[in-house]
Amino acid sequence: MQNSTISSVKKTYFKYIGSCIGSAMIASVYAFVDCIMVGQYEGPNGTAVLAVIMPIWTLIYAIGWLFGIGGAVLMSHARGDGDKHRGDVVFTVANIVGIVVALITWIVMVVWCEELLVMFGADQELLPLAMKYMKWINVVMPLFTIGQIWCCFIRNDGRPQKALLAVLCGGVFNVIGDYVLVFVVDMGIEGAGLATALGQVLASIVLVVNLFSKKSNLKFVKPTRVLYFTRRILTTGFATFVTDVAIGILAILFNNQIMNYFGADALAVYGVIINFTAFVQSVSYGVGQSSQPLMASNYGAKNIPCVRYAGKLGWMSAMVIGVVMLAVVEIFPLQITRLFMSTTPEVEAIAPSIIRLYGLSYLLLPLNIFATYYCQSLLKARSSLFISLFRGLLFSGAMVYLLPLLFGKQLLWWAMTITELVTLAIAIALSLHYDKALRQMKCD
Repeated sequence: MQNSTISSVKKTYFKYIGSCIGSAMIASVYAFVDCIMVGQYEGPNGTAVLAVIMPIWTLIYAIGWLFGIGGAVLMSHARGDGDKHRGDVVFTVANIVGIVVALITWIVMVVWCEELLVMFGADQELLPLAMKYMKWINVVMPLFTIGQIWCCFIRNDGRPQKALLAVLCGGVFNVIGDYVLVFVVDMGIEGAGLATALGQVLASIVLVVNLFSKKSNLKFVKPTRVLYFTRRILTTGFATFVTDVAIGILAILFNNQIMNYFGADALAVYGVIINFTAFVQSVSYGVGQSSQPLMASNYGAKNIPCVRYAGKLGWMSAMVIGVVMLAVVEIFPLQITRLFMSTTPEVEAIAPSIIRLYGLSYLLLPLNIFATYYCQSLLKARSSLFISLFRGLLFSGAMVYLLPLLFGKQLLWWAMTITELVTLAIAIALSLHYDKALRQMKCD
């Protein structure tokens, strides 16, 4: 019986992982394709602008992860425990509060857009380009956050292919729209922003159709104990929120440090790095999202062997992704740079060494991302939050400032590798501790 159950977990995991990684990869297409098209049209300045805008993307997506992951984990636990109504209440509360927060964020971003872009690293040359891109993004900004919330719940409802379909529709439209609007219509960077906005509108329409389809088990109910469930959602999802927000904060720190030590050409290379890093992180999210529903629901049902087995599959997948991503950046750094922008001799001279040094962190990044999902699924919110804060802000922020100050500016590119290595040591220690507790529960 146990082998049969574990066998079904394995089958479900591999059913999920293709859809989840595919969905996460296509989601990153928005920034990925924008960077390629804008970089080819505008040159290094266009790539630098998208590095400046990256913190905005991370914030609006992070809010979606906060309520989406936090709510979906609790919904899976409730269903695993046999209490579907409680899961429906969590779903309802997560949507209500998440949408309110998305609207507040929208107002702040629109009113203080220029000031935020300057704070994020835009100078007088880059600011006009950044405002052109944000013109259309600002119109539909809440849809990016709300779409993430819906994707998380649809995925945990056992329909990851439907979440993939929505992101695929928006992503394909964005790719085609970018080319047409940037080059054919000759709108440049403003066209990239318009294509991204329209792509998200299409994805949101597909999500709404699936949310209210007859095959959906998601149901809006009268919300009860709103403050209690809001607190639990925030506690459970906060680690993922911190992980995404930290990318934005680190981007701001890196932007300013790079301009202080290296200049605009290096910032253009960092624009390539930050977009490729977002891609690596998105794929890593896909691994976590494949394992998390299985770990959470089986933990709620106290089916410990299946919890451990789903975790094992996640750790192994994260290791494979780390090796593949490291190989890509070490072998093809110049080709990646040329893909993202119309290069200059100055950029080509510095790009390979910068990308190879920073890219060492990709070997470890997927493991640390998965560690946060692992802790979340076991309702170890404090540990998950600690890993995210330590890796994404506290230790990494210190490294970004101290390494070039104490050991020379070239050490700036080692900051994330050192951070990921120290974080992984902590994550492994915590995971081994929780696995030991799980084995004791199995014995009991």
